[in-house]
Amino acid sequence: MKLAASLLSADFAHLARDVGRVEGAVHLLHLDVMDGHFVPNLTFGPPVANALRPHTRLPFAIHLMIERPAHYAPRFKVGPEDSITFHVEAADPPEEALKVIRALGCRVGISSRPRTPLEHLFPYLGAVDLVLVMSVEPGFGGQAFLPEALDRIRALRRAIGGRGVEIAVDGGIGPENVRAVVEAGADVIVAGSAIFGKTDPAAAARELWARATKGS
Repeated sequence: MKLAASLLSADFAHLARDVGRVEGAVHLLHLDVMDGHFVPNLTFGPPVANALRPHTRLPFAIHLMIERPAHYAPRFKVGPEDSITFHVEAADPPEEALKVIRALGCRVGISSRPRTPLEHLFPYLGAVDLVLVMSVEPGFGGQAFLPEALDRIRALRRAIGGRGVEIAVDGGIGPENVRAVVEAGADVIVAGSAIFGKTDPAAAARELWARATKGS
């Protein structure tokens, strides 16, 4: 299992500093890219993500909440350890986004909104490396966890079967519910405010990890 720190909850004026604060306490950095169209919010894009690259050795999990993932994905500097995830509801056809992202040499992920039928993802399970389950409505950080996400994780785990596809879960995860998310079948926990919203982000990440792995 892996823990990813979501930069959506970091201090945008001091991103490199905040990344350094969690460097030894998490496995990944989760970057939420929003275009103000697919979701009603704007965050950052390739220039900011690429500028962060020299400041950390942590892999990037880039989450494209944008209308044109196939168009913009090639602008990110990525390597084999990184991933780019797009939404099945985006304007670009999923097959096109998959092909473009795979050609970049990184891992490929797919996601959907919480109310999109999970079955919309099933045709692509053989072509991706991970599926990102949204446990909040995409677009803003600090939202409450949607309990129905647990059933979606379980159903997705059954659908994946023996395929080597990771399940990442993003939204509203904290010490009080992280173990339930893991038990439902999550491989990657994405946490934002539960880490960067604390005085000591590294300590908060380690506590979250301890709760997630308790009894494992």
